[in-house]
Amino acid sequence: MTQTQTQESPALPRAGRNVGKPIDRVDGKAKTTGAARFSAEYPYPGLAHAALVHATVGRGRIAGIDVTAAAAVPGVLTVITHLNAPPMKPPPPVSLLNLESLASATTVNYLNTDEVHWHGQPVGVVVAATLDAAVEAAALVRVSYEELPARVDFAAAEGRAKPQKGNALQPGESRKGDAEAALAAAPVSVDLRYTTPPHNHNALEPHATTAAWDGDRLTVHEGAQNIAWVRGHLAHKFGVPAQNVRVISPYVGGAFGGKTMIWPGTILAVLAARVTGRPVRLALTREGVYRTVGGRTPSIQRVALGANEDGRLTSLIHTSITRVGAVGGGPEQVTSQSRHLYDAENIFVQQNLVKLDLLSNTVMRAPGESIGTYALETAVDELASKLGMDPIELRMRNEPERNPLDGKRFAHRMLREAYARGAERFGWADRTPEPGSMRDGRWLIGMGVASAYHPSWQFAANVTVRLSADGTVVVRCGFHEMGMGGATAHAQITADALGVPFEAVRVEYGDSDLPTGPGAGGSGQTASVAASLLTACDKLKRSVLALARRSSGSPLRGVRPSGVEARDGGLYQAGAAGRGEAYAAILARAGRTSVEAQVGSETRMGALAGQVRFMSKLMLDRRRWVKAACGAQFCEVRVDPDTGEVRVSRWVGVFDVGTVINAKTAASQLRGGIVMGIGMALSEATLVDPRHGRIMNPSLAEYHVPVHADIPPIDVSWLNEPDPTMPLGLIGVGEVSITGAAAAIANAVHHATGRRVRDLPITLDALM
Repeated sequence: MTQTQTQESPALPRAGRNVGKPIDRVDGKAKTTGAARFSAEYPYPGLAHAALVHATVGRGRIAGIDVTAAAAVPGVLTVITHLNAPPMKPPPPVSLLNLESLASATTVNYLNTDEVHWHGQPVGVVVAATLDAAVEAAALVRVSYEELPARVDFAAAEGRAKPQKGNALQPGESRKGDAEAALAAAPVSVDLRYTTPPHNHNALEPHATTAAWDGDRLTVHEGAQNIAWVRGHLAHKFGVPAQNVRVISPYVGGAFGGKTMIWPGTILAVLAARVTGRPVRLALTREGVYRTVGGRTPSIQRVALGANEDGRLTSLIHTSITRVGAVGGGPEQVTSQSRHLYDAENIFVQQNLVKLDLLSNTVMRAPGESIGTYALETAVDELASKLGMDPIELRMRNEPERNPLDGKRFAHRMLREAYARGAERFGWADRTPEPGSMRDGRWLIGMGVASAYHPSWQFAANVTVRLSADGTVVVRCGFHEMGMGGATAHAQITADALGVPFEAVRVEYGDSDLPTGPGAGGSGQTASVAASLLTACDKLKRSVLALARRSSGSPLRGVRPSGVEARDGGLYQAGAAGRGEAYAAILARAGRTSVEAQVGSETRMGALAGQVRFMSKLMLDRRRWVKAACGAQFCEVRVDPDTGEVRVSRWVGVFDVGTVINAKTAASQLRGGIVMGIGMALSEATLVDPRHGRIMNPSLAEYHVPVHADIPPIDVSWLNEPDPTMPLGLIGVGEVSITGAAAAIANAVHHATGRRVRDLPITLDALM
């Protein structure tokens, strides 16, 4: 096996016929043939189009708006501003007892205020019969402002940062011992500063909304990561019952956090449809996404490490400064991994925040850990260089048996095994340790390594499973398909849980009319749905067996469940086809066309009970143990010593992610995270004008993401050892592989050149 091949994971000890296999995605044909319909592709009679007018100041009040020229454009139906917009309810206060309150991207009540809070805030929306007319008219709206001082310069605001307040989900500060004193006394130490820039979302499908009102009933087609949040938020904003709002989102063209919250484009599309009485589509341009959809916060980080001469850590300090908007945004868990990765005698971690007059930041793949691992894992490499020690040896010497801060057990942790396998597959033993010591012709060769880390999450999920007399199974849950293969994975889980063929299972998803699913975030959707799905399948089997025991003429009449499970050739021992036939026979004898099992309730009290169960389980789990995915990232780079050009030439990633449900989609997810990590390390940066907060590179022409030529063959594999505390033993694969990736590249660049770059991205000028 070459180092660029993907290892086929070994079979799970408890795997069924489908779980763990590389089964093709059930939506593959629809997407590759163009049959899949995305949110901007739903036809409606009389459909109108909307375009936004963006503020051109960073802070201020609207002094006047002239819409005369815009309204005169042929085809324009209306121009909506704060002067004529109907009132909407402001966002509700944030509360962990009402998780839907977390949906608001900002606190601004769009077009119900004359205040401007960031450069790019929508101050008007034009609705026209055609998209061209809407865009032309939006450019003709003239807005004057009473400009106010705006704080938009993140670097200049560093001195105003304040400690982040902790909450039930995220502590702001943690400590063990006296880390500063231990650092001062350490025989060997590093005390370093790292910075990362803002990043913007660039999903393949830019944000788009198609909205249609029928009286007080609303239908919204929206690429969303949390259908329930969109439904609840719009119901609140427009004063209608939640059951009157239907959100349809079967396909989402990519989303790594940017479609979690509800941004102004969604709300204003719904507003425009209500004002005009016509269906309205509002599809953001790429620049519109940058102006109205938040991205990753920039960061300033301090990492200080003290060690004995044998490499044992005596002190670990990790502090961060990030930003939120003055009108919204949330802190990122930048120091998350530093609470768990290394067994230091003394630890201090603290997160600090500064508020700026900029668009709210939002979650972006592995929020916090992606940039936090860059600083921590680069600092560990720098300490290894100072000690004259192999960076893997230093990490393994400080690998904890229990959580370093509080002594909690790890629910599952096989980082040692990931490093051992990765080092062998990558050929780490061939690395010569001195910087600049490896060459291939004119190219300087560097090898770097870093740890990956991301916590695992599990949320509430409502599910129904229906078994029909013809042997087919329908799973219904309002979860989200953003390209990760969720419907395929849950069909695999169901097929094995019920013992029926994979082809007999159909999964319905992406619609608020379905049982409420979890949001797609935190790498938690699959585990969350799987937990409820397994419970529902168990309930359904019990119902079928109950029918069998009551049916006259049934060979199982009167047999207790434990006896059925033990019988040779019985229902639980039959093959997939035989099990399906057995189910069908039982339903036929009972005169039933189908049997259905349900987990969760859609009533208001049921939803509240679900949130209480979620919070209770979360708190209980956190008291018991630390749950996380982890891994080892190995990177080889080539650097041109004359131009500073960096090329990533080889990559090996080995991950401890528990059970893998689908080997094909998991490999794709892991590779995708690494690709994003390469972009973070070498090219991506949102450039913000420090005078008024305007984003200066709001397009893919100037915001540089990796392309095919930038990416080497990426070898990913996983240990496939189940986490016993998680449903089916799965942990989650969506986010862990971006963590540690930027650090592995930075460390490889240092090995190649001897240059330490502590400010991302690593551009040509930094190496010249």
